[in-house]
Amino acid sequence: MAKYSTGGSSGSDGGDACELCGATSDSLREANVAGARLQVCADCAPHDDNAHKDRKSGGNDGDTERKRRAVENAAKTTRNWDGDTEHWEEGGTNYDDDQLPYLVSDYGDAMEEARQAEGLQREELAEELDADEADLLAIEQGRATQAGIGGSLVRAVEQRLDVELVESR
Repeated sequence: MAKYSTGGSSGSDGGDACELCGATSDSLREANVAGARLQVCADCAPHDDNAHKDRKSGGNDGDTERKRRAVENAAKTTRNWDGDTEHWEEGGTNYDDDQLPYLVSDYGDAMEEARQAEGLQREELAEELDADEADLLAIEQGRATQAGIGGSLVRAVEQRLDVELVESR
C-alpha cells in the first residue's frame, strides 16, 4: 500500500519525521491511519486505527464503552424491585383487567412533546395523575411494555395531554 505523507519525511526509507504531523522523532512506529500505513510519533500514535480495536471481540473500544454506558444509564432509570409487595397486597394487581393496549409508533416522543407543550414537568404530571414519575418516564422512553405499565395509565395520560398514544383499530 502506498504511503501518504504530510510531514517532512521523503518516504519510508530512513526518515525520522512523523508522516502525520511532521515532527522529528527517534521513536517512530507504524500506524494505520485512514487506510494508510504511516510512520508516526508518539503524539500521533492514538490516531492508529488498530489501536482502537478491542483485541478480544474485534470491536471498537468506543463501541464497548458506549454499550457499557447505555447499560448503566438504563439501570439508573429502571426501577428495581425493593421487595415491597404492599401495594399489590392492598389493592391487588390484575393485569388482565389493565392490559397495555397497542401503542402508536413513537408514542414516547409524542407523550413527551405533549407534556412539554402543556408546560408540565414529569413530576407535576405524575402528581396530577397519581402515578409514579418513573412510570411516566418509562412511557416517554418507549419502555411501557418492559416497565409493566397498565393501559389505564396510558389512557389517563392520553386524556390529560390530549395526545394519541393508543392505536385506534
